Formats: sequence, structure tokens, C-alpha cells
Amino acid sequence: MQPITIMPQGPISHVVIWLHGLGADGGDMAGLLPELKLDDLNIKWIFPHAPVRPITLNHGMPMRGWYDIVTLDRDNFVDDEQGINESVALIHEMIDAEVKGGIASGNIVLAGFSQGGAIALHAALRYPQAISHTLALSTYLPMAAALAQHMRHATSVSMMHGEFDDIIPLEAAQRSRDQLINLGCQVAWHQYPMAHTLCAQQIQHIGDWFRSFAKIVNTVDSSNY
Repeated sequence: MQPITIMPQGPISHVVIWLHGLGADGGDMAGLLPELKLDDLNIKWIFPHAPVRPITLNHGMPMRGWYDIVTLDRDNFVDDEQGINESVALIHEMIDAEVKGGIASGNIVLAGFSQGGAIALHAALRYPQAISHTLALSTYLPMAAALAQHMRHATSVSMMHGEFDDIIPLEAAQRSRDQLINLGCQVAWHQYPMAHTLCAQQIQHIGDWFRSFAKIVNTVDSSNY
């Protein structure tokens, strides 16, 4: 499936590639845009759909997922390195297309929820050129040890997590935050009284976050779009 793409009214200043969580699709994240109230900004929004793959945790049921999940038990958690690397390559191809079309990598933002956030972090850190920002929602950093060898650029990260998250515990996200800081990333941390979801206060903060850097207008020729 082709990603959902929403174009701005004026010349593109930034491109946001926003990745959904396990079992969802790009429409879930795209549905947040009306609540963010960012129509006045010249942002191009891209909401990809993860490939359909068997998910071991769900008895092998095929669903959209950026990589396989075997267990939620953090003591026995094993990263699906092949699936993660394949999805990171897909996102890198999308970034490449935007750069080829005239968008500077420094004006590209990656965002993601849960699994999508994990891929957004990896794709940002391992892309050959530095990107603008990464928004990591209710997520964690898989393959953290490998990143020390394979990362190309640090990134500015905003991490938002629920205090009562029973899918990715708060402690796992905090550990990932510390790992990102150790890798040289600037990390802003926010936590909310919620589970593995989004809440109204957080959505307000997300809108403010996008608006804070999109005010810096660095327009490009959008004739190719």
C-alpha cells in the first residue's frame, strides 16, 4: 500500500514521516492531524503502512508490523534484528526520495508510536545525514548495543510515555532514554498518567512540539511535489 500523504497549502518547509504501532496502519496516525491544529504550517505529512507479517506474540497471526514480537517479557525479550533492519531500510528509502525531491535532511522529522517509534529512532540514528528531530511515543530503543557501532548521527528526541503502560513499561522507556543520552542525543522526556495510548494533554504537547520547530521557515522548491 502507498503511504497516506497530506500536502500543505504553501511551499514545503518540513516533511514528517510518522509510523504507526503494531496491528494499526497509517490511517491511525493520520487521524490525529485535525486534533493537532497545524493546518497553517507548511508541513508535508507521510503516514506509511507497515508490511503484513506473522507476529509470534499473537500466535503467528499476520498483521501490519514493523518487526516481529515474540514476547512482552522484558527478561526474555529478543529483538527481531532482521525485521528491524528491513523496516529501517524502507524508511531510509522514503527519506532518500524526499532529499532527492529537494528537501534538506535537516528539515525531515521522524515520528512513531510504539513499534513505529522504535523504527523512527533507529532510522534517524542510522541515516547517513542528520535529520531534524525524532518524536518517540510510548516506545523503547531495540538493539541499543548495536547502535553504538552503527549509528551515523545523533538526533534531537522528544520521548513521551505513559506511567501505566503495561505493554512497554515506564522503566523500559526510561532505560532507553538514558541509552539515547549516552549515544549523544538531546532527549526531552515527558510522562503522562496513561496506559499504552495517547491522552489529550499529550496531544496538545505534540502540537506545540511540531509548531516550535516548524516556525523556522526554510522553504524549498516544491514544484516536484
